[in-house]
Amino acid sequence: MVNEMSLRSICGIVLALLLLSEVSVAREPVRVIFDTDISGDVDDVLALAMLHTLADRGECELLAVTISKINPLTGPFTDAVNTFYGRGEIPIGVTRDAQRRESRYLKLVNEKDEEEWRYPHDVRSNEDLPDAVTVLRKTLMAQPDHSVVLIQVGLAANLADLVESKADEISPLSGKELIRQKVSLVSVMAGAFEPIDGNQHFLEANIRNGIKSMQRFVNQWPREVPVIWSGFEIGIAVRYPRESIARDFSYRSHHIVREAYLLHSGPEHDRPSWDLTSVLYAVRPDDGYFTLSQPGRVTVEDDGFLKFQPEELGRDRYLEMNSEQAIRVREVLRDLVSQPPARCAP
Repeated sequence: MVNEMSLRSICGIVLALLLLSEVSVAREPVRVIFDTDISGDVDDVLALAMLHTLADRGECELLAVTISKINPLTGPFTDAVNTFYGRGEIPIGVTRDAQRRESRYLKLVNEKDEEEWRYPHDVRSNEDLPDAVTVLRKTLMAQPDHSVVLIQVGLAANLADLVESKADEISPLSGKELIRQKVSLVSVMAGAFEPIDGNQHFLEANIRNGIKSMQRFVNQWPREVPVIWSGFEIGIAVRYPRESIARDFSYRSHHIVREAYLLHSGPEHDRPSWDLTSVLYAVRPDDGYFTLSQPGRVTVEDDGFLKFQPEELGRDRYLEMNSEQAIRVREVLRDLVSQPPARCAP
């Protein structure tokens, strides 16, 4: 007969074994490059905040941010967000040949309180920043083989330029060779993989606003490197709750994410979480938030319509999400976006 002390000993041994098991299967942080069109919609800001939270939790390492739309404040604003979360050293690259975009919230970077920047930042102008392709090539070259996840949540201008880039002083590899050697996955927010409000020919903005670059991307991206698409229908089904904006950010008198959201969407709107879903899959692909479609091939027509054709060994797959998964996704997005920065001074 086992006495109480023996039971405690057995329980202690089991707990120790479980803890050792958890340590042994702990995932290495996902190495991420975030390619964003931060300027128009505010979901890019929420997605960048998510990445910083995931980095705080040891789940990812944010290697660089590249920007795929043109606005003189995109670089300074991105640097301000990175600095707010304690990572002002993260490299930033910008495109100089893409859609120009006005913004409701980028002006936050110029706000001052008593002659001090409300949101400190070192980058004063996009002119001071390197081209996005330079940042992409340098960052990839410095990483272990097959270790980098690219997250593209805007136009495809930068990744299209990367895939077409030639050998240079950064690397003797062409863009395609560098991608094959260093990239393990691309998580893309673009297109639609089911009808939207009955529209069978829905033209999603990330493609419609940069059709040529998206065609270059899908036509030339190496078949060996998987591309996982989050369609318009996924983000529209999981909206970021307005009550989070009202309640969850009060730990700072001024919070750059909350203020950007309010400038863009106001206090009475639940914004679709398009870009956030691509981040969530990229960093937590095995956590059951989404189901993957069968493999296939994505093509982009000249009007910007995305087509998916099933193909047994296809490079492309897209996210699917049922109602139960949507509940989990909504909860985890709120948690990850609103968590206080671990590295930010109070």
